[in-house]
Amino acid sequence: MDLPVKNAKYRGQQGSYPIKLFYTSNIPIILQTALVSNLYFFSQLLYKRYSTNIIVQLLGRWQEREGAGGAQSVPVGGLAYYVSPPNSLAEILYDPFHAVFYFAFILTACALFSKTWIEVSGSSPRDVAKQLRDQDMVIKGHREKSTIVVLERYIPIAAAFGGMCIGALTVVADFMGAIGSGTGILLAVTIIFQYFEIFVKEQGKEQGAMF
Repeated sequence: MDLPVKNAKYRGQQGSYPIKLFYTSNIPIILQTALVSNLYFFSQLLYKRYSTNIIVQLLGRWQEREGAGGAQSVPVGGLAYYVSPPNSLAEILYDPFHAVFYFAFILTACALFSKTWIEVSGSSPRDVAKQLRDQDMVIKGHREKSTIVVLERYIPIAAAFGGMCIGALTVVADFMGAIGSGTGILLAVTIIFQYFEIFVKEQGKEQGAMF
């Protein structure tokens, strides 16, 4: 949605502040992938040395399996197994708890990472309110002091729900057996789309300068 804003000092200067559904873009899935990758790394490392340790087994149990590229370690138990995507529909039917846990983990992690990211990236309601205040802009129909209250109604929800949508798209791609990983496809599409948006904005500026 677009929040209508106007200049508090000069009449006639109006605009809008857009709050997109994917407010944090693909950042949540990048952070979630980094978290899982580190979990895999440490779990494999510990399991090779202390495979009989109960805590290490809870973290993840690994097994060598033959694949297209040769033998590779895959998680077969523990936390590492449950945060990994099911490999096929048959595996989902065989172990539905794994699929449900993976789906819930992805949505929760992406929502939390998205809400955390707006706090550290300078796009939280408090930061946006400060930016508008520095530009002498206020939200139409609201006082300057209530700007942060209005922003807090929308930005955290857009961040969390947008992160969950990003995670859901990744899960659906993984479950449907898309070529490559769902995360990889999502990152490729969102990055290309961001460059497309930049290109459109630059074209608009050039056309505006010509006229």
